[in-house]
Amino acid sequence: MIDLCLLGTGGTMPLPGRALTSLLFRYSGRCFLVDCGEGTQVQIRKSNISLHDIDVIMITHFHADHINGLPGLLLSMAKCDRTEPVTIIAPMGAEHIIECLCVTAPSMPFSIKIIEIIEDHKQFKFGDLIIDAQLANHSVTCYAYSFTLTRSGKFNPEAASALGVDIRLWKTLQKGESVTSNGRVITSDMVMGAPRKGIKLTYCTDTRPTEMLAKLAAHSDLLICEGMYADEEKYDMAVEKRHMMFFEAVKLAQKAYVHELWLTHFSPSLAKPQEYKNYLANMFQNSLIPSDMEFKTLRFTDQ
Repeated sequence: MIDLCLLGTGGTMPLPGRALTSLLFRYSGRCFLVDCGEGTQVQIRKSNISLHDIDVIMITHFHADHINGLPGLLLSMAKCDRTEPVTIIAPMGAEHIIECLCVTAPSMPFSIKIIEIIEDHKQFKFGDLIIDAQLANHSVTCYAYSFTLTRSGKFNPEAASALGVDIRLWKTLQKGESVTSNGRVITSDMVMGAPRKGIKLTYCTDTRPTEMLAKLAAHSDLLICEGMYADEEKYDMAVEKRHMMFFEAVKLAQKAYVHELWLTHFSPSLAKPQEYKNYLANMFQNSLIPSDMEFKTLRFTDQ
């Protein structure tokens, strides 16, 4: 399962009661953060996830409301006695920008590995979690991220017994590794069923809708998507600034056949986004206009 918290829902600038958009999630003890605007570490402290546990930080782009909180976050992690390495994934130019940002945090008790994305699409793997980064359509280089938690098939103990595999070797096969039993090599596919449906989470903000983003989000259990503006009279502004309207986020979700849609990254001019709850629900029934610190657990379908 994946436990997630949408730390904030604001775009451009933090407001009283509305922090900047950032996503924190964890699975199997590993913790991932997407975007880090100013004050993100304060929001994390409100969650039930420790700053100490953040392993991977992904930055969508280098606008201030998505990265300016990084020095404070790293310093806070250091104060929490973090010593394990931290990975930062971000667009090309990240090493220079992060170095400049962190001039006020020059000494850390942990190393930082920076991975720059230079392709339109890049895939990463962290254990059972596959991360796909897809180039978006914003005023600067920006990436959307999709996270797929894979799940292997069920172990067939009858098949393992029939092959004469010692019960002490079953765990090795369940991990996808091969074993040797009675002079014969037994591969995991001989005792494991077909892979089962995993969990897919997609995070997409600061962009115009594109076909590639629909492909990225395809069949997501949850799509967290930008809804910068609600009133359709703001459409020209959304096009000019390369942001997304509520109704465009819905169309993207429908095209991608996602199960659930959350909107985020609301414009400061959108004082009360919850007032558009019915407007959104009429277009996409399984949708939410979340508040800051919105929690959810995504579970495998047969749990």
